[in-house]
Amino acid sequence: MTKMADSSSSVEIVEGCRLPVLRKNQEHEDEWPLAEILSVKEVSGRKLYYVHYIDFNKRLDEWVTVDRLDMKKLQFPKKEAKTPTKNGLPGSRPSSPEREVRKSLDLNVQPTATAPSRGKTLPTPKRKVESTVPLVAQVTPASPVFSLPVSTETPQGAIFPAVRETNAFKSREDHEQLSSLTTNGTARRLIPAQPGRKRKANCGGTDEMIKVLQYNNPQSASVFLPPPEDSQDSSDGIPTAPRMTGSLVSDRSHDDIVTRMKNIECIELGRHRLKPWYFSPYPQELTSLPILYLCEFCLKYLKSLKCLQRHLTKCNLRHPPGNEIYRKGTISFFEIDGRKNKTYSQNLCLLAKCFLDHKTLYYDTDPFLFYVMTEYDCKGFHIVGYFSKEKESTEDYNVACILTLPPYQRRGYGKLLIEFSYELSKVEGKTGTPEKPLSDLGLLSYRSYWSQTILEILMDLKPDNGERPQITINEISEITSVKKEDVISTLQYLNLINYYKGQYILTLSEDIVEGHERAMQKRHLRIDPKCLHFTPKDWSKRGKW
Repeated sequence: MTKMADSSSSVEIVEGCRLPVLRKNQEHEDEWPLAEILSVKEVSGRKLYYVHYIDFNKRLDEWVTVDRLDMKKLQFPKKEAKTPTKNGLPGSRPSSPEREVRKSLDLNVQPTATAPSRGKTLPTPKRKVESTVPLVAQVTPASPVFSLPVSTETPQGAIFPAVRETNAFKSREDHEQLSSLTTNGTARRLIPAQPGRKRKANCGGTDEMIKVLQYNNPQSASVFLPPPEDSQDSSDGIPTAPRMTGSLVSDRSHDDIVTRMKNIECIELGRHRLKPWYFSPYPQELTSLPILYLCEFCLKYLKSLKCLQRHLTKCNLRHPPGNEIYRKGTISFFEIDGRKNKTYSQNLCLLAKCFLDHKTLYYDTDPFLFYVMTEYDCKGFHIVGYFSKEKESTEDYNVACILTLPPYQRRGYGKLLIEFSYELSKVEGKTGTPEKPLSDLGLLSYRSYWSQTILEILMDLKPDNGERPQITINEISEITSVKKEDVISTLQYLNLINYYKGQYILTLSEDIVEGHERAMQKRHLRIDPKCLHFTPKDWSKRGKW
């Protein structure tokens, strides 16, 4: 039973209490969301409370004064229920033969190098099968089926961050159901016919292409995806769980109240002052400063403006260390080796951790490359954002962390970083995918990029000598360097896949086409492959390190 505080009595607010807290929403209107008290401190005789708004992103957490708290609805922390006791020892559960056997087995099993998946399903061993999805097209009246799900907070165990499906696939009695592609059941994969079970299809083998028939109105076309006959279900499309070792995914199992709270009040970086969103492990003595000063070229952190000015007289850098591998106009990209430029890489990760909640372990940068995007003016090359990637990735990751600094967000730079990462994958001759889990903003950027890239290809298909143009999922993946699983999940995210006369079809309605054209007109920043000067290295040879 939740205890409610009496407004007339003097009640001490302690950590763990919950109550409504006054804040301004996006429309600058007052609202009272429920919040949890994480910490209490006293400054100049006045108490301040650090609150986390329930069901809101952690970056909105803040220190508030008592006048913003609704004491009438104060909820005290609930006492944890004690588990049943065994042999008089509290906290232990009643024994069962199965658990005793499991416990004895666990004692003989050595822990593996990677953490197990925290999702709802475990990774399945992969079986090698033909991955080309057969597709045949036929023009039908288009239906306005375009609907964008709303992204939500990402659970750690999710392979793809959670999205709410507003238009889910409807069950039908005349065909098999689609099964889950991800552990949280949000993006779903097409299941081929079960072994030994044949289904009617207008086309034959698994090598059949997507055939698109263009009419006078190319904006209403349907692409048919019949399932292959006698094919077995493959786990090839099931991504594995996020790795906790050898990556920039931080281990959340040791989170405590300290790392849940922002510890830096303000950062001055060049001409910008940034308000951090999350905890970052800067030295303890710097966390009490009102402003933390950073050199915008070497990213060294200093405790005062005078120290920064003295540092700038000695700092010779006017651009990130490393090789400039791309320049067009004022935009440049620099490739930085985490082993050769360890101090800069660690400082970059410390800065990035202020805006990334569940990524960026900063102390071991040797296995990573960092690609920093800059904007040039007469004073030098100013950092806009960056992404990092493993030198050797066994799971086809082409991005470990990606960040656009807040002053440059919502200006197209995030999508430019994503596009650049795939251009590198094209030069390397690989397909790639970002390391999971993605942040909420990262998910939105990637979904948007994948959608625009795939729709651009589908809409550019033209008839060849009167024949229908042909393309496969594999070819889309090879053209874009986007992994097959991401191609399929994007088609389903856009709700393009429908079921018609025993076949899976892709329907491009006029609404989708018009929305895509409007989006592309706003997308002014693009990567020019001709301006990229990049030679990939074989990092499997230790001499390259």
